[in-house]
Amino acid sequence: MLPEPGQPEPERRYSFRAVTEGDLPLLRRWLEAPHVAEWWTDGTEASLASIREAMDSVSVEPLIVELDGRPIAYLQAYDPHLEDDHPYADQPFGTLGLDISIGPAELLGVGHGSAILAQFAQDLFDEGAPRVVIDPDPKNHRAIRAYEKAGFRVLGERTSQYGPALLMALDADEED
Repeated sequence: MLPEPGQPEPERRYSFRAVTEGDLPLLRRWLEAPHVAEWWTDGTEASLASIREAMDSVSVEPLIVELDGRPIAYLQAYDPHLEDDHPYADQPFGTLGLDISIGPAELLGVGHGSAILAQFAQDLFDEGAPRVVIDPDPKNHRAIRAYEKAGFRVLGERTSQYGPALLMALDADEED
């Protein structure tokens, strides 16, 4: 959620750092957890390979989200305009896409997802991004609620390389 004009910036709770090889065992545990595996349907090995590939990519930035120095989530930002035939290439130039997974199951449903996304989206807007999109599975009601809480609005359903997706957007010039 973005602050009202003239209001102070909310306290920054989360830090973001690049994924390293040393994070892969932790990411493996998270990907194997039922609440993550349900939505990362390619399987653990393929998902880890995708994250490892993203570590060297120019179009995807894989990140670990930390709270008080503790890793709590995987977040990746990507530019749909740098990937051939990306289903979101019709979005305004400069739009960035996000994917997020909360790692520890005990941290689900307590507001971290929406707070992380609101803070990170503000960082991207401060860097000049006009829009941020996210595309949960239409059946992932927990994620959709979290994204709406962060200010995202539904643009419509799409089909991505992973199947049905609910395309949601948050624009830099939107106010809560």
